[in-house]
Formats: sequence, structure tokens, C-alpha cells
Amino acid sequence: MPSPFAAATDMLSHAVFALLLLVFTGGTQSDKVCSYHDIVEYLNLTADSSLYKTTRPVLDHTHITVAELDVILMAILSVVEKTQTFVPFIWAMLKWKDERISWDPDQFCGITKFSIPRDLIWKPDLYIYEMIHKDESSVNPLLFVSYNGMISSEEDMKVVSTCKLDVHKFPFDTQSCNLSIGSALHCVSEFHLIPSSNSSRATQYSHEVLKSQGEWEFLHLSIDTNIFRYEDKMWEQLIYTFTMKRRPLLHVINFLLPILFFLTLDLSSFFISDHRSEKLGFKVTILLAISVLLLILNEILPAMSNETPLIATYSIVIFGLMLLSLLETILVTYLLDKDQVLQRELWLKKQEELSSDQQEAEKAKKTFCWCICKAYESEKQGDVPLQAEEVKTITQSAEPQVLLLIHQQLKELQEGINMHTGYRARGGKFVRWAERINQVYFVLYSTTVVVFLLHIFTEWSS
Repeated sequence: MPSPFAAATDMLSHAVFALLLLVFTGGTQSDKVCSYHDIVEYLNLTADSSLYKTTRPVLDHTHITVAELDVILMAILSVVEKTQTFVPFIWAMLKWKDERISWDPDQFCGITKFSIPRDLIWKPDLYIYEMIHKDESSVNPLLFVSYNGMISSEEDMKVVSTCKLDVHKFPFDTQSCNLSIGSALHCVSEFHLIPSSNSSRATQYSHEVLKSQGEWEFLHLSIDTNIFRYEDKMWEQLIYTFTMKRRPLLHVINFLLPILFFLTLDLSSFFISDHRSEKLGFKVTILLAISVLLLILNEILPAMSNETPLIATYSIVIFGLMLLSLLETILVTYLLDKDQVLQRELWLKKQEELSSDQQEAEKAKKTFCWCICKAYESEKQGDVPLQAEEVKTITQSAEPQVLLLIHQQLKELQEGINMHTGYRARGGKFVRWAERINQVYFVLYSTTVVVFLLHIFTEWSS
């Protein structure tokens, strides 16, 4: 049998344990079952009730509704220079307080948050001022409601917005595009929008979750507040500025380098002989190739810009230099052809001057042959031969004329061959002009190309 003292001790220990159990269990030992439906019924958040969605969620109309907005860049879908549009994919979280919603979590088994359809409650009418196309992606159908009245909404959206692009340094440009977010109906005295994260945190989060950049490299995201006045009221905007840098490799390979290669070919064409007709056709072919590249550039750049893009200056100047080079080749070819015509006229004139000498030489040749034949026949027939002095005199007078005739015929044959093969006599007036023009233009052309390329690449890199 246990002693009365031991029994009293057990009873005391059980009482202390029961007391402690009551303290740590909130004073009740019964297990209460709660559901979200209980809170909905308590708040009267039903589809039939319009209490929470008709007016701004304040108990006193002088209270300002404060909303916190957090925007993170998920992807850069496209930046179109031709239409001046910026298409990002962003994640946005908006939080605001509804003063009419509150409950005690202790009365509902510690429930502090639950989700409801977004059509059951008032939402801020936020508007992106730069958006030009309505977002057609699916909308998150739920909102989260907290016991203290804080409402939070999360959205993923594709934004097609207008952006003023500066393509002066295309394709080595850096662009900044804004998304201005604000209420369309509520002014500053009713609605106040503040950023949830500062610029550095938003930039860090964007770099961490960024999934696609494509042609563009995301640099940073800055957040500013803008207040403007309209019809004696002040309106507030949060301006998110996305700064990004273009990756120029594709445009360098497809456009800048081909034009540079064509320019090199045009410079090398100065080493082609001007007597060959292929030089003119070669330069025309290069000029046509540059024209095709200019058509491609026209499809990339916008029709209007504050400043002339450097790539347009680069293309037009090189096109102009090649055009001047073509005109110079045409001028040189004209001078050489004119020199050829002049040489032919001189040759024909010389032929006319030599025609009379040729006739005299032919006559002397016939006289010489006649004398020789006459002497031979007289000797053969036994007649009295001519005196040696007479034969010698006739021979000496006719011999130079015969040699001159042979020389003239050989010279005519050589000049005919030279004219047939297109040979221009060196030392002609027009040939000397053509050579001088070629030398001067090549020096000026090379110097201009080097100076221009150094200047344009310095502008691009600055």
C-alpha cells in the first residue's frame, strides 16, 4: 500500500502538468478545425457581395492608399529599331492594404493568409503609359489576402512598349527604355505608389532570374519617381528604366566587314592596268554590291532619327569614294582612248607624207632594175656594154631609195601590229596626264580612306 504522502505527491505532479499543458495550448484542450471558407464567410467575401470591389479600400476617404510595386526583368524578347518598340517579359508584384479586411488568426487556427479570386476585391488601376499593345498572356486569377488587410498580386506579362531609340552608334549602341507605371484615375491625394526594391536590388534580382537576352545584354535597372500636374491635380508615376547594350558581332560580320572588304578590293583595283577594259567592269560590280548592302541597311534603321547613324555615314562615304574612283577610271580610260586616236591620226598623216617618197623610191627601184637588166642583156647579146662609171652612178643613186622603201614598209607593219594590240605610245600627252591623275588620286584616295576609318571607329568606340 502506498503511503498517503506518496499519493499526495503524485496528485500534485499531475496538477502541475495539467496546468502547464493549459498554458502552452492556449487554455483549451479541445482540437478546433478551421477552414478558409470560415474566413470568407466572416469577411463576407463572396461573389454576391460588392462591398470590397466598388470603392477604394479605406475607412476614411481622406486616407491615402499606399501600394508597393516590385518589377523584375525576366527576358528581353526584342528591340525593333524600325518600329521603335521594346518588348520585355517582366515579373511584377503589387502590394496594398485594404482597411476593411482584418481577422484574428487565433480565432481561425492561426491562418494568416489565403487566396481569393481577383474579381472579388478592389485592385489599383495601374497603367503602363508606353504600352502600345494589350497584353494577351494569361492573367493570374488569384490574389493573396493577409490577416492585417495586406493584398498581394503577382503577374508575369509581356509588354510591347514604345521606346525612343538612339541609333546614332548602331550597332555599337546602348539603349535605355522606360516603363512608366501609374494610376490612371487616382491622383497623389488618393493613391501613392512606391517601389518595393531600390535600383541595385532590382538590378541584382533581374540578373539572377534573367532567362533570355538574345541580341541585347542587360546592364542595369533604375527606378525613379515622377510627379506631373494635369488639370490642377498631381499624378504620380514610377519610371523603370532598362539599360541594355547591343551585341554587335552579327552586324559586324554581315555588314561592316563586307563593306570594308569591298573597299579593299576597290583600292587594289588601282594595280590593274588601265589598258585593260576589265578594270571598269570590276569597279562597277563592286559599286553594285555596295548598293545591295545599302538596301539591307534601309530595312534595319528607322525612317526618322535625330542624328544620322554612324553606320549610314560609314556606308555613304565609302559608296561615294567608290563612285569617285569609278569616275576617275572613266576619265583615265577616256584620256587613253583619246591618245590612241591621236596616235592613229599622226600615223595616218605620216603615211600621207611618206606616200610621195614611196613613189619616188619605187621609181628609183624600177630605174635601178631597168639599168641592171639592160646591162645584163647588152652583155649577153654582145653589144657594147655600158660604161662602168655610168652603172656605178645609177646604182649609187637608186640604192638609198630602195633601202628607205624597205625601212618604211617594216615600220608600217610594226605600227599596224601595235595599233591592233592596243598599244599606246609612251610619252603621249594624254598618256602622261592619265598616269599623273592615277598617281595623285591613289594617294588622295588612300589617305582619305585611312583618315575616315580612324575617325568613324573612334566615334563608335567613344
